[in-house]
Amino acid sequence: MARTVRARALVRTAVAAALLGPLAACSADSAPAAPDAGKGGKDGDRPVAVTVTPTGRQAAAGERVKVTAAGGRLTSVTVTDAEGRRLAGEVARDGRTWISDRKAVPGTAYEVTAATRTRGGTAGTTRASFTTSPVDKVNKVDWRPGTGTTVGIAQPISLVFDNPVENRAEVEKQLKVTTSNGTEGSWGWIRDWSGRDRVDWRPETYWKPGTKVTLNAELNGTDSGTGGWFVRDYTSTFTIGARQVVEVDLDSHRLTLVRDGRTVRRIPVSGGTPGGDKRSWRGTAVLMAKEGTINMNSETVGLGDAYDKMVDYSMRLTWSGMYAHAAPWNARYFGNANRSSGCIGMSDADAAWFYGQVRPGDPFEITGKDTKGVVEPGNGFGAWNLSWAEWQRRSALR
Repeated sequence: MARTVRARALVRTAVAAALLGPLAACSADSAPAAPDAGKGGKDGDRPVAVTVTPTGRQAAAGERVKVTAAGGRLTSVTVTDAEGRRLAGEVARDGRTWISDRKAVPGTAYEVTAATRTRGGTAGTTRASFTTSPVDKVNKVDWRPGTGTTVGIAQPISLVFDNPVENRAEVEKQLKVTTSNGTEGSWGWIRDWSGRDRVDWRPETYWKPGTKVTLNAELNGTDSGTGGWFVRDYTSTFTIGARQVVEVDLDSHRLTLVRDGRTVRRIPVSGGTPGGDKRSWRGTAVLMAKEGTINMNSETVGLGDAYDKMVDYSMRLTWSGMYAHAAPWNARYFGNANRSSGCIGMSDADAAWFYGQVRPGDPFEITGKDTKGVVEPGNGFGAWNLSWAEWQRRSALR
């Protein structure tokens, strides 16, 4: 009887073992894969481990997004913000890394989707997200020339910043200039007449007429230092017009418009009064704007109450107040004496004609013995008064 019971027990144990063996094997083969990781293939074909930086809900802005893969390779990476804008980038040849071309900008939520392939060939997808911290201070830019304009051969690209720029090299790296004919030039940092930081780009010599120029200031996500962050990009496209040079000889009291190397017209003028603060500037000034009829008040340029009048055909040459304009009250001095308060005056008829011929960006090459000195780089567009070597040294990348 005991042998019979023992035999039945052994049979039950053998049956249970036979049933449990296949059950354990089935459970291992059907274990759920990690979300979006794809199904495993061969034995040991594990999902790719993907790491994304930055991370978290208060991630630092101003860093490039980096995605890395271990145990396989990346096949593609997409990084988008809440408005669907993408951060472009490229997967490295070995498939292990992807780095964005641009930096993550402040106060922005990003979604990352990484397509992967395991060593065994299994495709998978990993998703991640992070949000960059907002910033307390924003730096803005005022730039010239405006997009779609046609300008003269001496027009620089000029960016004036609302707040100081300490990280000049980092900012300059984001400023891209392309031209239709491969014109080379250099950025130079100067102090604007307003006292603000400014950076201009000019070629070694005057632009070639017909050149098409594009500025891409990819500043969004760049920290300027204590002046704050940039939170947008700036773009401008413009064209260089005819080769026009305005030659102003204050000693002979003549203005000459030269177009494509040929004299178009000579105009008698009267420049700034010699011997004091009313003298004109010399050197190369650039026509900044055609302002038409404006009020000119001597108190705004530190000359007391010498004048306060409406002036026609006003063409601004410096921030400090030097213009070319109609000055009929000085008619007896045109062509024979300098008796203005620093501007280049001419008759109404000559001013009307001249106003219609010139455009912003045209250079005024001014000579004369008794002047206040050479136009400074930040007083309008005076960068042409520096040699090419001097100008290049003003770049933060040299």
